[in-house]
Amino acid sequence: MSASDTTTTTKGVGSYLKAHLREYGLLFALIAIMAFFQIVTGGTLLKPINLTNLLLQNSYIVIMALGMLIVIVAGHIDLSVGSVMGFIGALAAVMVVNWDVSIGMTMLTCIVVGGIIGGAQGYWVAYWNIPSFIVTLAGMLVFRGLSLWLLEGQSVGPFPREFQVIATGFVPDILPGSDAFKGLFGTRNFNVLAFACGIIAAAWVVWSGLRQRAQNKAYGIEDEPSSFFYGRTAIIALALVFILYKLATFRGLPNVLLTMGVLTIVYAFITERTILGRRIYALGGNEKAAKLSGIKTERLTFLAFVNMGILAAIAGLVFAARLNTATPKAGFALELDVIAAVFIGGASMSGGVGKIVGAVVGAFLMGVLNNGMSIMGIGIDYQQMIKGLVLLAAVIFDVYNKKKG
Repeated sequence: MSASDTTTTTKGVGSYLKAHLREYGLLFALIAIMAFFQIVTGGTLLKPINLTNLLLQNSYIVIMALGMLIVIVAGHIDLSVGSVMGFIGALAAVMVVNWDVSIGMTMLTCIVVGGIIGGAQGYWVAYWNIPSFIVTLAGMLVFRGLSLWLLEGQSVGPFPREFQVIATGFVPDILPGSDAFKGLFGTRNFNVLAFACGIIAAAWVVWSGLRQRAQNKAYGIEDEPSSFFYGRTAIIALALVFILYKLATFRGLPNVLLTMGVLTIVYAFITERTILGRRIYALGGNEKAAKLSGIKTERLTFLAFVNMGILAAIAGLVFAARLNTATPKAGFALELDVIAAVFIGGASMSGGVGKIVGAVVGAFLMGVLNNGMSIMGIGIDYQQMIKGLVLLAAVIFDVYNKKKG
């Protein structure tokens, strides 16, 4: 390769990195933060039991971040999700513990109520053009008060074991290995299913990446440089194998990991591969242009809030099951963590920009920060300040990129 070819390649890599600095920066930031806390906590962060706790502690944040991303991409915001989550948990507790309603009926009712709540708020935003900030701020106060009223100011619990497994249960190992095979991994309780899922997930990441790259090349679409592609793919694949190996040495796959995984895949497919997803981005990018192109913007906005309500209800069930009780203060200020996760994950304040994977990574980045600082014994006061500075840095970075572009 000549010197001019080398210079051209270097410039190409440099320009690509600048154009995708947010995407790669987020991945490198998560790796750096995990490495930092792994060192300063003496290896505690990546112990199997702590990784499991990390998943359980952030499951409801991730679930709500999926819906919040769609709301923010559509050009709106929802400040009520924490209160709605707490209210749904309270409703579940009253139904199961006080009224002796079956688990299945309780879950179905709570999800439907969550959708109705989202629709009630979305109606005023979509069809009356009332700013979502005002509508959902009112909703935050209303549902916080409804939780207090429903629980009569007291905690309600505990839940039956059948309800608790929503958050604290583990997927049974349906692929039991021989004792000799398990012994290779240093434990007699090695969960073969969890490790197999890690291998399959890593293989799928590699295969789908290569397939997408081949399609882009066939259609003449400019793709990322080979070094970036292979490096990013290798990091993600190895991380999946490592994390699921660690989980396999403890108790295997938590039920909430399965829930988060399925929801993430579904919403990533919807936002990236469907007409509905493209319309949501068009709505957030330019509502007037979207409307003129034939998109029913009011209905799309309404459905975005219905979806948010449903996911807040699912998160409420998970949260209540994990705590094994419903309290009047459940979900307090959690909307801030959800919104922060989405913005840190790359969403734009003006709408039209953001990815599901980014929101999930942003949620776990915040989760690792919380978990690592807690292990180090850092007080809640400093934790809140650090999280606030991280969020501010993410927003400043977004604004800087737009001005530079």
